[in-house]
Amino acid sequence: MDNRFNEQAGLELIQSMINKAKNNYTESGTLYLVWGIVVLLCSLSQFVLAYFFKYEYAHFIWLATWGVFAYQIYYLSNKKKRVKVRTYADEILSYVWICFIACFFIMLFILIYTRNFELILTVILVLYGIPSFLSGAILKIHLLVVGGISCWALAIASLFIPIQFHLLLISAAITVAWILPGWNMRKKYLKQITNARQ
Repeated sequence: MDNRFNEQAGLELIQSMINKAKNNYTESGTLYLVWGIVVLLCSLSQFVLAYFFKYEYAHFIWLATWGVFAYQIYYLSNKKKRVKVRTYADEILSYVWICFIACFFIMLFILIYTRNFELILTVILVLYGIPSFLSGAILKIHLLVVGGISCWALAIASLFIPIQFHLLLISAAITVAWILPGWNMRKKYLKQITNARQ
């Protein structure tokens, strides 16, 4: 009887920690939205500049992401001061995103160094799917899992689509994998705040 009670108490504790992590992570839907919107605007802008205006320096539009990176550092440092409890799920998620960033820059360097430019956007699509899928699986957020799988499906599709349209696949991937889940998380977060005030 005691063992069953201890198991039940343990399961309830784990569930409460998962729920707490979900609540913490819902707030970070902000970063999904910010990054998603910036990547969407950059990919569409580069496509329009390169495809319609034949502007050879269109890729410089991506320098805007450094501003978002600076904002992310500021946002996360402020969030760290406010959050009193760091859950195990929070810890795992931070490592997921560190792995994503490391793999992103390593793969980018390898592809540029070996001059495999035609594979860059395909590899980026594969990489975009990893943190989305893992975050969704860890936090049981269905939209993130679907977003991750969509990125991988678009990566495969990119092999059969002319390279000049790959930026449109990036736009589609980022909308499904980051913007829609981010919007949904943000809505839930604002609803939690409204309910807490009532």
